[in-house]
Amino acid sequence: METKNVMIVGVGGQGSLLASKLLGKLLLDAGYDVKVSEVHGMSQRGGSVVTYVRYGEKVYSPVIDKGEADVIVSFELLEAARWMEYLKPGGQIVTNIQQIDPMPVITGAMSYPEDLVKKMTDAGVKVDALDCLKLAEEAGSAKAVNIVLMGRLSHYFDMPRDSWMQAMEAMVPAKFLEMNKKAFELGENA
Repeated sequence: METKNVMIVGVGGQGSLLASKLLGKLLLDAGYDVKVSEVHGMSQRGGSVVTYVRYGEKVYSPVIDKGEADVIVSFELLEAARWMEYLKPGGQIVTNIQQIDPMPVITGAMSYPEDLVKKMTDAGVKVDALDCLKLAEEAGSAKAVNIVLMGRLSHYFDMPRDSWMQAMEAMVPAKFLEMNKKAFELGENA
């Protein structure tokens, strides 16, 4: 099996690291060699956070180069557009439609780009965009956006649902498990 590449991108504090650990656990349990690499920007200042998840029969490097990502999972719309060049032809973006203003927008130096989903699809990218924040709040916590995204991502993996649930049970504290299972289900069925 050739190595597959998933990038998880977002803004600091959105839960992208838990999402990458959950995905890594799922893939390890399925018998793949998995490499996970976390790249932090100014994450504590609302900057970009990127995680690479690579899996296959044998993976030698944790890094994904431009044009190599099979899937980009994005916690925020501008981050999806920002990392789009890392997607391989025919790749898939799964993104939250939430917009978090970066510093240049906050200071008034720039405005938030409009119609980003349309711009990405016009560029030939397959985009699966949904309001993960709304679904996370419906599940019980705005912090569950990461798990809503994992539920949506499950459509692009040939893995049994039970495997996702087992990985979640291993990675999520017991007191948050039921809420996270609901968040996963809402993302999966959106």
